[in-house]
Amino acid sequence: MKDASSVRHTVSEAYARAVRRPAAGASPCCGPVQKGVAVKVAGYSREELEALPADAVENSFGCGNPLAFSEVREGDVVVDLGSGAGIDILLAARKVGPTGHVIGIDMTDEMIARARQNIARSGLTHVEVRKGTIEEMPVDSSSVDWVISNCVINLSPEKPRVFAEIARVLKPGGRMLVSDIVVRELPDWVRKDQALYSSCVAGAISEADYLEGLRQAGLTEVEVRERIVYDAPQLEAFLSSELPDNDSAGGCCGGGSDASGKLADFAQTLTGEIWSAKIFARKPDGCMPRN
Repeated sequence: MKDASSVRHTVSEAYARAVRRPAAGASPCCGPVQKGVAVKVAGYSREELEALPADAVENSFGCGNPLAFSEVREGDVVVDLGSGAGIDILLAARKVGPTGHVIGIDMTDEMIARARQNIARSGLTHVEVRKGTIEEMPVDSSSVDWVISNCVINLSPEKPRVFAEIARVLKPGGRMLVSDIVVRELPDWVRKDQALYSSCVAGAISEADYLEGLRQAGLTEVEVRERIVYDAPQLEAFLSSELPDNDSAGGCCGGGSDASGKLADFAQTLTGEIWSAKIFARKPDGCMPRN
């Protein structure tokens, strides 16, 4: 396994390539691969998507809508972990209104540039993007009402640090609601496949481990509020849209990954083993985050 810094660099490079590729591209061995496929089954309403810049929707690599059914209110401060091209920070900004504030965090320069362009197109002034990692957020302690995230924490090689950072930045009583990929047991060959890591599969942990990690960070009321269990066609489409290396020069659909060239077979094999979970947690009143 690569060290954490190398993993983050590889993931960042993969998503930088992904955001640069056309909306609909052809891969000689995988067929058409379209960005933004997963957003269609992620729980966003047509009205929400139509109100956003097209680029923010097209370059969404998420697995859910972390703001759906949330209690984000006008005036709240919201932080989005791995804000990408900006789909969720723009939706959050509409919810919190001009008296609130939304902060996106991303480590990839290309994504940050896209998000800032989309913020400018939206005309919203109470939303910003900061460069940083979710393991060490450029956000003050106890300053945030809500932490949201969309299919990003699974990519972190240091998830306990992420959970601890969530506890640190939340105000006492602050809440977290994230959509993320969780898995059952995965074969070793999947865990070792870098393309499948960047596609939000190989680095994912079990639902039970995810919830326990949040509890260990000092958060309470930890629960799964919704699950999207993919059938084989949805899983294949999700992987197609999430494989950032599909156009890399190194090989077929993922820099030479054997798994990436056989998406249909892979999807059939792992149907029911991979799903998107919407996970809630709260920082207790007066809670001091654990070190």
